[in-house]
Amino acid sequence: MEDSTAKRVGRRQRPARRPERQQILIRRGLALGGGLLLLILIVLGVKGCLDARKDRALSDYARNVTQVVEETDQTSEALFGKLADPGGLSVTEFVNEVEADRSAMDNFASRVDGLDTPGDMGSAQDSLELVYLLRQSAMDQIAEQISTALGDVGSEKATAKITRQMQVLMASDVLYSTVVRPETDVVLANNGIAGSDVPKSIFVPEGTRWLEESEVSAALGSVTGSSGTSTPGVHGLGLIGVSVGGTELAAEAATSVTSEGAPEVEVQVQNQGESTENGITVSVTVNGNALQGDISMIGAGETATASILLTPTPKGEVTLEVKVDTVPGEQISENNEASYAVSFE
Repeated sequence: MEDSTAKRVGRRQRPARRPERQQILIRRGLALGGGLLLLILIVLGVKGCLDARKDRALSDYARNVTQVVEETDQTSEALFGKLADPGGLSVTEFVNEVEADRSAMDNFASRVDGLDTPGDMGSAQDSLELVYLLRQSAMDQIAEQISTALGDVGSEKATAKITRQMQVLMASDVLYSTVVRPETDVVLANNGIAGSDVPKSIFVPEGTRWLEESEVSAALGSVTGSSGTSTPGVHGLGLIGVSVGGTELAAEAATSVTSEGAPEVEVQVQNQGESTENGITVSVTVNGNALQGDISMIGAGETATASILLTPTPKGEVTLEVKVDTVPGEQISENNEASYAVSFE
């Protein structure tokens, strides 16, 4: 009896063995849990990298837009500063500086088109490109008209065109302030990017002064050498050649010209002075009928041609009286006009 009791006690004291299958399941569970944890860490790491890359892309975009806008503001200050106070700028210098402003705007538009745009900024970028397309087009037109606007012939029409382009520039300001800037800042805020808001961009100074043709005209009239005021130095033009329908005319004898339809008179004018001349008027009178043409600008020492249609077409032998109007400061005008006998067949 005692022996059997001792045997039962001995059996109770031996630890029970875990089945081998249970150990395998435990190992598999631990491996699965470790793999899942590793997968979670990888996913979080990848997401963090993607979020960081997106944040950098948005910050870089905002920084690049800010840089273009700030440089645009500098161009605006230069342009309207010249208009408000041209100082001692001559016509040539003024025209050249406006041309430089136009080139700067072309560069800004190109840079905007080439921006690396994050997906969230697509809509804002489209509007920004339109803003700079408007500004580029307006500056192109202003630069093309500025020389004529500073002269005498055609200055009113050129000034009116410049004023209309000021309105286009103002429209670009409105588009930027009401669409581009708010949309850009909202995208930045939604992505938790602080301190990267893009700045304001007002190309046309606040107020309506530069939308008035009279204001633009008055500003251009204060440029040295415009509106009948001459720059220092020698001024003078010379009539150096006249042709009709490609046939060169001679002052000494009658020239026969065969033409079909209205013949075209081409008058060659040379700037024999030391400064660029603007708004040169050329006239051709035949049978008491005065016809006019103009040359917008001739650089010192350069030659330009005015083309004038003879309407109605003359018949038989007539005299063409050709005259180049004097420019401010011109002292000698004897070589500005000549008469030619022409026989039209």
